[in-house]
Amino acid sequence: MQRRYSLAHLTLLSLDPPAMIRAAAQAGYDACGLRLLPFTPGGIAYDLMGKPGQLRETLALMHDTGVRVEDIEIIRLGASFEVDACLPFLETGARLGARNILVSGEDADPARLTDSFARLCEAARPHGLTVDLEFMPWLAVNSLQAARRIVETAGQDNGGVLIDPLHFTRSASSLDQLADLPRPMIHYAQICDAPAEAPATIDELTRASRSARLAPGEGGIDLKAIFMRLPHDIPISIEIPNDEQSTRLGPQAWIRHCLEASKRFFSA
Repeated sequence: MQRRYSLAHLTLLSLDPPAMIRAAAQAGYDACGLRLLPFTPGGIAYDLMGKPGQLRETLALMHDTGVRVEDIEIIRLGASFEVDACLPFLETGARLGARNILVSGEDADPARLTDSFARLCEAARPHGLTVDLEFMPWLAVNSLQAARRIVETAGQDNGGVLIDPLHFTRSASSLDQLADLPRPMIHYAQICDAPAEAPATIDELTRASRSARLAPGEGGIDLKAIFMRLPHDIPISIEIPNDEQSTRLGPQAWIRHCLEASKRFFSA
């Protein structure tokens, strides 16, 4: 079985979508992810919904290079979430041929959050998109069990849970819970490494998550234990932002290093 490797946009968030496609192709990736909506107010994102020329350029480069778009991000499920506002995002995702949407759970009201997740799944289904809830220790959905509960209660066949090894190890989540996660909920997974010791504060935790991750085998996360409990046929999104390393090596060399390290990990 040949795994499919995708370059997560956070790894090189400074690149716009056409540049991401070129970089992924040059480094040997099968696919990439694209951040079309920001994760934080005013954060970096690339509004292909409002830039038809850049969307056409991205589609042409995908055709020329063979690099597909695996996932699009990020929809934040907060208290003021309105599904209608996401329709252009979903339509653009369908034009890109994306398969998965990365979402974060940020509403402190579990019932409202579950309803928002269900409505997003319903809106995404006609576009062939799954909706994958990524838990993060500092958000309302802060653990594997919390994410699973939302997805199960929503009861949508295209709903899923996204596993990020960094957030998994920094949250109140266990390997037994991971092994028990139903297979239909797992559409893809991210990979990265990090020091075994977690940062002491939320600010340090978020900074490390966004700019100081390590390639597989270069930190202390028990990646083998995690991926032994995940399906062997899912796509792997390589999300390893590291400002220091990408500056020292150069962005292209850094993403190639991350791909090679990931392939070594799985081949072993």
